[in-house]
Amino acid sequence: MSKSDRVALFPGSYDPFTNGHLDLAHRAAAMFSKVVVAVAHNPAKTSLFTPAERVAMIREAVRPARNISVIHFEGLVVDCARTCGAQVILRGIRAVSDFEFEFQMALMNRRLSPGLEVAFLMPDQEYTYLSSTLVKEIARHGGRIRGLVPPVVEQRL
Repeated sequence: MSKSDRVALFPGSYDPFTNGHLDLAHRAAAMFSKVVVAVAHNPAKTSLFTPAERVAMIREAVRPARNISVIHFEGLVVDCARTCGAQVILRGIRAVSDFEFEFQMALMNRRLSPGLEVAFLMPDQEYTYLSSTLVKEIARHGGRIRGLVPPVVEQRL
């Protein structure tokens, strides 16, 4: 299968979408014919932004890229991948501490959907410390978030 027909699903809660997420989406867009950024709705979590708000902000942030689309989904990631026609689930790994959880999820997703691959990408080293949780905490206390999130997200925070 060539790049011309490979679809990658990049799922996450993205509350908020950071420049680390944006970096990974662009890296993936160079590797796959289509990247679907899938905004998860987790009713067990209290989110800062609604799924619709997150989708709108991410669409604005990735707008220049022709092969990146943004959707909202509920339920299992493997079901979303099947619906989108994705052959690969993309996950970001910032540090070794991320790997254990991501490895468990990858194995479970493989069990649920054996033909679906999982690819781990590392962000640029500039973003290895960055997380949505840290961004929200900085914003909550009036700290400077410029350069940590796309401009559309910065305006909303």
